[in-house]
Amino acid sequence: MTQEEFQEQFGIVGKSPAMKQVVATVMRVAPTDVTVLISGESGVGKEVVARAIHGASARSDKPMVAVNCGAIPEGILESELFGHQRGAFTGAVESRKGYFEIADGGTLFLDEIGDMPLPTQVKLLRVIETGEFMRVGSSSMQTSDVRLIAASNKSLEEQVARGNFRQDLYFRLRSVSIYVPPLRERREDIPLFIEQFADEFVKRNKINFPGFTRDAVEALAAQDWPGNVRELKNLVESVIVLERGNQVNSEAVEKYLPRSDNFYVAEPTSRFLPVRVDKTPEESERELILRALWEIKNDIVDLKNLIGPAALRGNLSLPVPRHFSERDAEVSDSSDGKDLNLEEMEKHLIKTAIQKFHGNKRLAAEALGISMRSLYRKLQEYKLRDV
Repeated sequence: MTQEEFQEQFGIVGKSPAMKQVVATVMRVAPTDVTVLISGESGVGKEVVARAIHGASARSDKPMVAVNCGAIPEGILESELFGHQRGAFTGAVESRKGYFEIADGGTLFLDEIGDMPLPTQVKLLRVIETGEFMRVGSSSMQTSDVRLIAASNKSLEEQVARGNFRQDLYFRLRSVSIYVPPLRERREDIPLFIEQFADEFVKRNKINFPGFTRDAVEALAAQDWPGNVRELKNLVESVIVLERGNQVNSEAVEKYLPRSDNFYVAEPTSRFLPVRVDKTPEESERELILRALWEIKNDIVDLKNLIGPAALRGNLSLPVPRHFSERDAEVSDSSDGKDLNLEEMEKHLIKTAIQKFHGNKRLAAEALGISMRSLYRKLQEYKLRDV
C-alpha cells in the first residue's frame, strides 16, 4: 500500500514533508504492538493518527477505546480506567468494567495523558509492565491485553522536570514518539483541509456551495490557526452556512477571521481607549482627538522610516523592516517625501513588494512587516486586485 492510499483509507490529510514523515512512521509502527506517544498542539489531529495506527494493526477487528484523561475528574479516572466493584464507593450500586477490560484485545488511546494524576500514573505503569490491575474495591487481579497509545499537548519532558509526571512512565510511553506539527508549520496542507471539510459538510447537509476562490484559500492559508485543524474546520463550516449559495472570496472570508492576528489576544474596540472616566465629556472628547492626532503623526513617521529615501524617489527595491538599518531608515524633515500622498506611498510599496515576490502575497506581507489580513485589506481598499 502506498502512502497516498494509506492516507486516503485512514483520513490523514497532508502533502507537506512533515506529514509525509508522520505517515511513514505510522505505517512502520502500526503492525507492531509497541507503545506509541503522540505529541502536538491541541487540534492537530492526534486522535486521527491514533486511529490510523489501530486501523492498520492486527487488532483492527477489536475495539479502540479513546479516553480523554483531562476531561475526567481525578477521583473518577481510576474507576473509569480499571473498573470498580459493587459497593466500592458511594453510588457504586453495581460492578463495572473499566476501559482496560472493554478494550481487551484492542487498543486503548489515552489522550491528554499529561493531565493524569500521579497516583493513577503509578497504577498505569504497572499495567503496562505486567498487564495486571485491580478494580477499585476489589482484591482480585484482572488481566487485559491492550495496545497502548498515549497523546499529549504538553511537553511530558517538562512535566517530568516539574515533578508532575513520572519519569519511569514517560520512558515506557515513548517507545516510539510521533510529533504532529501545527498547521502554521505545514501551510501547504491547509488548502487540502479546506477542500475536504467543504466537500464533507456540503454533502452531509445537502447545501449548494460554489466553493472558495483562490484568494480566499490564500487568505485562510496565511492564518496561524492556534486551534489548528479543529479551528479551521469550524470556520469553514460556518462560512459555508452563512454564505450559502455564494462563492466565497477573500473579502467574505475576512468577516469571519479573528479580529486579532493572535487568537489569544483580545483586541480593544479602539486603540484610543481607555479614556479616564473622571473627566468631563468635553475633556474626554478633547483627549480622544489629541490621541488620534498623535497616532496619525506616529503612523506617518513610522511609514517614512519604513520606506526610506529610495522609495520616496520612486526607485524602491524592497523594504524589509527586520533587516533595515537606522542609516537606511533616516528621512529628514526636508525630504521630498514630506508632501507625498500617504495613500500613493502605501500603494507603491505594496505593488513593489508583490511584484518582487512574483505574486506570492505571503512573502510580500512578511517583507512589508504586516499580516496577510492587513495586506488583503489594503489590496481591497486600494483596488489592487490585478497586482
